[in-house]
Amino acid sequence: MEEEIKTDDALNALQRIREAEEKARKNVQDAREKKAAKIIEDAEDEAKKIKERHLDQARKKAEERKRAIVHRAAKQAEEIRKKAEEEVASLKKKAEKAMAGAVNQVSEKIKKLIEKGEL
Repeated sequence: MEEEIKTDDALNALQRIREAEEKARKNVQDAREKKAAKIIEDAEDEAKKIKERHLDQARKKAEERKRAIVHRAAKQAEEIRKKAEEEVASLKKKAEKAMAGAVNQVSEKIKKLIEKGEL
């Protein structure tokens, strides 16, 4: 009977060991799954941060390019405006000279007509 008790105790101990091993395996598996999930979550977070950093850099570069283009366009527009003003001034001078010459010619013709008595 003592031997039966010892056998029962041994079987019970073996059963508890198996249960403990199974529980330990389950804990290890759970830990691996949680760790894998955490690693994936961390990787996703890092990917988001990297994406945002790159988007910010792209936005900044685009804004700098936009400013440079606007600056160049404004500079070109100013140059065109100045050239147009110079052209207008030049045309005015030519028109004034031509007008003065035309007035002189008409004056001379009127004078001649008056002298001839045709007017």
